[in-house]
Amino acid sequence: MDPFEIVREVPLSQEEAFARVTDWVRHGDFVPLTTIRLTDTGFVARTGVGPAAFDDPMDVVEWDPPRFCRLEKRGRVVRGWAEITVEPLDLGSRITWRELALTRGVVGPLRRVEAALGRRLFGRVLEGLTRT
Repeated sequence: MDPFEIVREVPLSQEEAFARVTDWVRHGDFVPLTTIRLTDTGFVARTGVGPAAFDDPMDVVEWDPPRFCRLEKRGRVVRGWAEITVEPLDLGSRITWRELALTRGVVGPLRRVEAALGRRLFGRVLEGLTRT
């Protein structure tokens, strides 16, 4: 399975764009039924309702602001990684979000559906976080 990639050009400085996309708690504002809790090494995204909820723990394993960060997904339900790169442009910044998220129990052709949903979801997160 290949990672998916989302690229957005935004009218924000590199520093501002990086600060917004790494404001982990705010990610929960744009992911349905999800809240974010910070930890010593990253954060935990809790998604769902009641007994149908699950934790998605992520550790920040590389941190080079305002250019790059890498997350490792270490949960029982979702495993994988994400990389966020922010590059300066003349009139703003280019944000590249690359991710490989593998949900337990999802196999075969459903992996393509999983990647398409991930692209859509994290595109929405980026749009919300970088809205001016």
